[in-house]
Amino acid sequence: MDNKAIIPESQLNKLQNLMQYLKNYSAFYQRLFSENNIDITSISSFKDLEKLPFTSKDDLANFNDDFLCVEKNQVADFVTTSGTLSEPVTFYLTTNDIDRLAENESRALKCAGGSADDIYQLMTTIDKRFMAGLAYQQGIRNMGAGIVRTGPGSPYLQWESIQRFSPTVIIAIPSFIPKLIDYAKEHNIDYKNSSVKSIVCIGEPVRNVDFTPSELGKRILSQWDVELYSTYASTEMGVAFTECNLGKGGHLNPDLLVLEVVDENGMGVKNGELGEVVVSTLGVEGMPLLRYKTGDVCHVYYNKCDCGRNTTRLGPVMGRKQQMIKFKGTTLFPPAIFDVLDMIPTIDIYQVEISKDEFGNDHITVVLPNILENKEFHQEINDSFKAKLRVTPSLSYIDSVTLNKKVFKEEKRKPEKLVYI
Repeated sequence: MDNKAIIPESQLNKLQNLMQYLKNYSAFYQRLFSENNIDITSISSFKDLEKLPFTSKDDLANFNDDFLCVEKNQVADFVTTSGTLSEPVTFYLTTNDIDRLAENESRALKCAGGSADDIYQLMTTIDKRFMAGLAYQQGIRNMGAGIVRTGPGSPYLQWESIQRFSPTVIIAIPSFIPKLIDYAKEHNIDYKNSSVKSIVCIGEPVRNVDFTPSELGKRILSQWDVELYSTYASTEMGVAFTECNLGKGGHLNPDLLVLEVVDENGMGVKNGELGEVVVSTLGVEGMPLLRYKTGDVCHVYYNKCDCGRNTTRLGPVMGRKQQMIKFKGTTLFPPAIFDVLDMIPTIDIYQVEISKDEFGNDHITVVLPNILENKEFHQEINDSFKAKLRVTPSLSYIDSVTLNKKVFKEEKRKPEKLVYI
């Protein structure tokens, strides 16, 4: 795949600067270049990237501090990955890295229709070593807009803040929004005539592969006349892919990231095809990465967006390669399971457990509140799974308080909707 038609030539210069920087300052990449006899001066086109080995999540976990390119006294902020599938990995940010985060997020929010006239209500944590909360705060400040930092949860505080400060945009995990709507209904809050015009959705997709609203997206839009903007980001890449108002995939900021989307053989996929997201971070000072395999699987679009932007776009995350499930002869990613559960209005909380049977095959159990346990509901959920996925998981019921504690753990930054046992 020839990316030169898509990515400005100036990006190649930044990529070459990245490789030289890594050669000078990164203990990990110094070893990698030496052990693989890599001559970085031979990387003179994007096609040449294929000469370079990939960097993996295991590399980050096993040699964490070897990726650091500055002295520890130059680190301005210490963050960690979310640790969804393994132990969290440390990331070190310099002051320049924080400025880069702010620049990316400012552009991302403007892509999602934002401006200095907006007031953002941030319904995600800014503590707990969370990069995203910091990025949103700095980006909003950078674009000159206002911010209300309510943090996650607490529907009362969210609505009190909306009524007090009149925010125009919410930034939140989308599965929290139905809870917010339910609270408004129960307490006679006129949410349909609130100041909120749009929601920037983080951590979970709200669109299907064809960009139509997912079941969660439909659930929100059927009750609240707002614009939904989907995003995709990670601590490792330090940028966000954010939708424009057309909702046809998250746009890349090409001066901050080199993006590759590769197949099982590590070769770039064509326009509209599915592959694993691979990134090389540009302009990062503390812990830059080269050809880092994120494990996330997305469709990629190189054609010009109808909004007029030429930047590469990524579709919704289908899942992580490590999370691919083989169940009763069917290959599934967890978001497909979530989508079925999100379409059933009576389900407001759940957890999906993945285990192995005695033969090493994947087994899926959906844990639900015991208040739902009855024959009619059991039939409804089984019919829904058969219709959408052709297979039905096992169901388990526990009391709502216990389930809530399992999903919303004190030490976790996001709801734990999926666990491996």
